[in-house]
Amino acid sequence: MKELNERNIHAEVITVFIEELFKTASKTYQDLDAVAVSSGPGSYTGLRIGVSTAKGLCYALDKPLIGIETMQAMADGMAAKLTDDGSTLLCPMIDARRMEVYTALFDVKGNRTRPTSAEIIDEHSFADILQSQEVLFFGDGAEKCKELLGRYPNARFDTGFINSAVHLAAAAQQKLNALAFEDVAYFEPFYLKDFIAGKKVL
Repeated sequence: MKELNERNIHAEVITVFIEELFKTASKTYQDLDAVAVSSGPGSYTGLRIGVSTAKGLCYALDKPLIGIETMQAMADGMAAKLTDDGSTLLCPMIDARRMEVYTALFDVKGNRTRPTSAEIIDEHSFADILQSQEVLFFGDGAEKCKELLGRYPNARFDTGFINSAVHLAAAAQQKLNALAFEDVAYFEPFYLKDFIAGKKVL
């Protein structure tokens, strides 16, 4: 399978990648127990296309839908990479334009310590925590925050982290075991803030 980290091409590749996945795994659609999808926050277009595709599969196959919040999936993905003593906090960041990011805080076991929010990063962001505790910032929003937050000795950065559907697997399995499914008809992505259309640059 390919690793994709490009913006605004979701509609072009998602169904192709799904077909490739089934072929690689030698599985069919009917082998699915459920369909898991990243529920947001994130790119408005990406969320809309991803959730619409997942819901379409669920309707067509009569399979349950599982939604996993993006921040949780990112924290799980990073936690799986670490060999940490347990004191570091994980801070996933998704670029939300300018100096704004979607972010949250988790411990290395994936337990949430600060809710998901849209934050405009300045020199005072996370100051209360960074004074006494190490925080690992990662995701495509972390790079632009490095200059402001990097002045704190307790700030660490992993700017090479790439979101992956693999990071949804553990939480999705837990929800499958608990039969914690979404209502396919009414499930909506977690956009976090209203979509504002910008003018297309020609």
